[in-house]
Amino acid sequence: MEQSHTRKPWIIPNLLAQGVKVVKTVIEQMEPLGYSQTAQFAVRLALDEAMANAIRHGNNNDPTKHVTIEYHITEEQLQISICDEGDGFKPEQVPDPTLDENLERPCGRGVMLMNAYMTKVTFNDKGNCVTMIKRKDCPLPYVSEED
Repeated sequence: MEQSHTRKPWIIPNLLAQGVKVVKTVIEQMEPLGYSQTAQFAVRLALDEAMANAIRHGNNNDPTKHVTIEYHITEEQLQISICDEGDGFKPEQVPDPTLDENLERPCGRGVMLMNAYMTKVTFNDKGNCVTMIKRKDCPLPYVSEED
């Protein structure tokens, strides 16, 4: 019988410390379902970035706003959505952080990291909600099966 964990929408205050609690809770639920340390690291990194983006950029560090998190973890995959109350953005308009002119910018790598470490990353049309999927059998998407 397949085990799974689902959390009803979880609404947290717009504080980085609250985001850390979300990450900790999700990671703690991955291990008993057999997710590797590599997969847990990938989710932790991507989730840290998504939470920080929602709090800092989406909600502009506004303490009156909230972040909503929904997730479902099975023995096959984790799916998690992080939504903020901001105006949204167009992910395709984020400057490429690997270009020379952007290498020394202090921000702008979050979306790239989420895409690198998760199996699938999508944004809603408004751009204020990201949904990420991490398949258990695909610890790092950029590593081929033949490696």
